[in-house]
Amino acid sequence: MQRLEEPAARRLVTCLASSEADIRAAQELRYRVFVDEMGARPPGLGAGLERDPFDPYCEHLLVRVGPHGPVVGTYRMLAAERARRAGGFYAESAFDLGRLRDLPGLVEVGRACVDPAHRRGAVLARLWEGLATYLRSRGAAYVIGCGSIPIAGNPAAAAGVCRGLLRTHLGPACWRATPRRAFPLRAFRAEPERPPPPLVRGYLRMGAVVCGPPAWDPTFGTADVLLLLPMARLDARWARRFLRAA
Repeated sequence: MQRLEEPAARRLVTCLASSEADIRAAQELRYRVFVDEMGARPPGLGAGLERDPFDPYCEHLLVRVGPHGPVVGTYRMLAAERARRAGGFYAESAFDLGRLRDLPGLVEVGRACVDPAHRRGAVLARLWEGLATYLRSRGAAYVIGCGSIPIAGNPAAAAGVCRGLLRTHLGPACWRATPRRAFPLRAFRAEPERPPPPLVRGYLRMGAVVCGPPAWDPTFGTADVLLLLPMARLDARWARRFLRAA
């Protein structure tokens, strides 16, 4: 059977934001996902945009439907030199990074989200491919980011996820980060361990480790674990997928 080519207008296109309009499109998607869907109430909301003071210092990865179509996926990246100009990494609002702050080639990733109508895997795959290309081009050696576990009225379930992560994927003591507002794991000791959300599970399969106990983020209604991925330890099976576009 002859394979029909997908029209160019419907192909997924990955790029870095190159204008204020591009960044606004990412912020609009973040608003729809984090505010409308998840119920987050971060400061700085306005005109249907989810934004914060770190956005001007970050680089923003976009996945569009077609070259000029809507943004259906986004990531933002903050390299160490840009973080210094921003006054620190975003994760430092939730964690004392300790010695992690001084790791060479450190890049923070975050604000990953996909449009609800496009959560069939292709957009997330394109985001990871674009992220891999970015990290290789910047010479990144270590990647950090907050892995968020939704609380959604069930903090005991979130605690079960966090306890499982700490038991199976805790990194060495030299990579510890201390939460500034700890999520109260001890209050839910009887809760059984649970699997992490898909995005966190993907990072762990790549080779990421958990840097210590979770922080509580009341703004987004999540328990956050800080994840660290040393690029040199990227799992070989996932490296072929994660880096195939790099």
